[in-house]
Amino acid sequence: MLEQCQNARERWGGVHEIIDRWLAERRELIVRMFAINGGRDLLADEAPVEERIQRFCEVLVDYVSAGHFEVYQQLLQEAREFRDTDLDAARVIFGRLEDNTEHVLTFNDTYRDSLETRQNLGELDRDLSRLGERLEERFELEDKLIQDLHEVHRDKILSED
Repeated sequence: MLEQCQNARERWGGVHEIIDRWLAERRELIVRMFAINGGRDLLADEAPVEERIQRFCEVLVDYVSAGHFEVYQQLLQEAREFRDTDLDAARVIFGRLEDNTEHVLTFNDTYRDSLETRQNLGELDRDLSRLGERLEERFELEDKLIQDLHEVHRDKILSED
């Protein structure tokens, strides 16, 4: 996952500040996810697991919210400005992202505070595995959106700068 994140940043980073910031949040999300179970050296974070999970949940919600309320809207606006006529594929992706969001936020609902976290620690490995699959799917869908709605305009955008 980290390699895919880095590849996406190399392809699209620097073109749009909002996408750059969002891809940095994606990287932080992945690092924090791995830091929950034994990857603490990634963050040099000695906090108890409950605190690491709660911080991860905060980053998760911030990332998903930024996608829905900033990045996706920016990509659609850009497509409109460039008068893209075929947005059907993007609409399909947005629908899949909506479904994915519900599943991703279920993790947050299960682990968002320390009491819930302690009650559900026995299921953490399973839940993290499921979440990892959902996030991988989400990142692929988001990368496709960036490719279809932003990257196709890259030359035009660069010539305007």
